[in-house]
Amino acid sequence: YFAIPFALGAMTIAILINRNVALIISALTSFLIGFTFDEKIIFPLFSFLGSIAASYQIVRIRQRSVFLRIGLFLGIINMAAIICLNLITGNLFNDLLLRLMMGFIGGIITGILVAGITPVFESLFDFITDIKLLELANLNQPLFQRMIIEAPGTYHHSIIVSSLVEAAAEAIGANSLLVKVSSYYHDIGKLKKPQYFIENQQTADNKHDKLSPKMSGLIIISHVKDGCELASEAKLGRQIINIIRQHHGTSIVSYFYDKAKKDKDESIRSLSESDFRYPGPKPQTKEAGLIMLGDVIEASSRTLSNPTPARIRSLVRERIEGIYMDGQLDECELTLSNLNTIAETFTKILTGIFHHRVDYPETAQKETNGKKDHYETANRKQANPNQA
Repeated sequence: YFAIPFALGAMTIAILINRNVALIISALTSFLIGFTFDEKIIFPLFSFLGSIAASYQIVRIRQRSVFLRIGLFLGIINMAAIICLNLITGNLFNDLLLRLMMGFIGGIITGILVAGITPVFESLFDFITDIKLLELANLNQPLFQRMIIEAPGTYHHSIIVSSLVEAAAEAIGANSLLVKVSSYYHDIGKLKKPQYFIENQQTADNKHDKLSPKMSGLIIISHVKDGCELASEAKLGRQIINIIRQHHGTSIVSYFYDKAKKDKDESIRSLSESDFRYPGPKPQTKEAGLIMLGDVIEASSRTLSNPTPARIRSLVRERIEGIYMDGQLDECELTLSNLNTIAETFTKILTGIFHHRVDYPETAQKETNGKKDHYETANRKQANPNQA
């Protein structure tokens, strides 16, 4: 009986949901075991101790090979529990050595079974584990390869956003791995029409110049819906799809809304603000809120003609305040303290990104003259808000 994988349920729940739920499952399982076996104390306590120890060890698993290590750990815990229960109850097991061996084997079996059934539950019930997230973070994923070729500007934007939000998530205690991976995929909807987004435009021609403001707004807004569809096809998981759907909340595509209000056509001027707003919903979690902030601030930061630390800090706080005042963060768990920490983290990282190297004296003037026109042209182009 000591070889039975009593901790199987608790370990699986700890991986797929969280440790708190796993502890509840451990208690319920142990209680039921007390009605199943003749030894009303030994097996319930044995099950409960093993389940709790395994649940605390198994959180944040980043490699499938760790399951074997957890199994070995559980085997040792099982052996220790058998010895302790023997001393507490005062029973002298004639077959103590056999029971110790069965307890150790039971731990290994449990680790192997959890490693085998976790991917099944991930697939059947749309759970996403840290192991799955690490697999999705592989740059050889098909969607990444498509972005590199078809939408290189969006790819670069996503990489920078991931750097911002990962550091901020660690600073405020959010799931840094989830936000990192989600930021990689948050704009995959732009793959449907990459040239309509400013970061992917390789020439001075802007496709939006030939479209009405309403049509341009619809194309920009549609990248969220398109992204959710691509994410669903790629089986990225419910959490990532939710973040893609929420990362613009119900914000407005202000550039094309303002353009519509200045149009000569009365029918275009009469369009309402709701015609240029994303459908939402607003971010529901810290992770979704972080990606909304990182997305907006990374795009805005590239419009700075002279990104000094003071200007970067001012831009970051201005954008965060604007998003907060627009009510986009009302439904997520970010506090004012969190927002302050996020602002400081974003400022620090962006300052590092825009930090200019020190030029050698003999080449400084040459590079300055050669790049002046290039930077001015690039900054004017990047200032176009259809970055979305």
